[in-house]
Amino acid sequence: MHTDLSPVIAATAQWLTRAYPASGGALAEALCEVQARQAVTVAARLRYPTPMDVALLGVAGPGGSARLDRITGADGATPTDADADVWRTWVDEVVASWAACLLTDPALAEPAVAALAEGGPSAGTPAEFRRLLAPDDTDRRAAALLRHPDLVAPVAALHHAGLTARLDPGQALVA
Repeated sequence: MHTDLSPVIAATAQWLTRAYPASGGALAEALCEVQARQAVTVAARLRYPTPMDVALLGVAGPGGSARLDRITGADGATPTDADADVWRTWVDEVVASWAACLLTDPALAEPAVAALAEGGPSAGTPAEFRRLLAPDDTDRRAAALLRHPDLVAPVAALHHAGLTARLDPGQALVA
């Protein structure tokens, strides 16, 4: 079911790592990308929990990064190749916002991963999301911008309420 989410996960993680890049070389870039991908994977699976949700996403599309680009100030860049930024059409604003929330708030990340585990054995385990749930000092340094609550606040605030509602155990499972 979740393999159909791979374009959204890849594009949204790429957007996050471009908007909040790593500093410190190739290892830092790789660690930052892993953390972004783990957060985006959790967010995407929470946002699109059923095969029907994933199918509707495939029909309607995720919406793109235009609003996120405006919020972060990246909308002024004009690509030299028109096809170079086609991946941005696969960015999901809600998933990016939820991922930003998960990266900056451990109190949300743990119940989010736990909610996935309730979805069955193929939904994911806490060990699969170790760099999201228990980053070490190297992880934190690599993703300093991506995990900085003040820097990602404009993106995280967009759909924070939706994530907390989704994680509320008293709520019905609605995507």
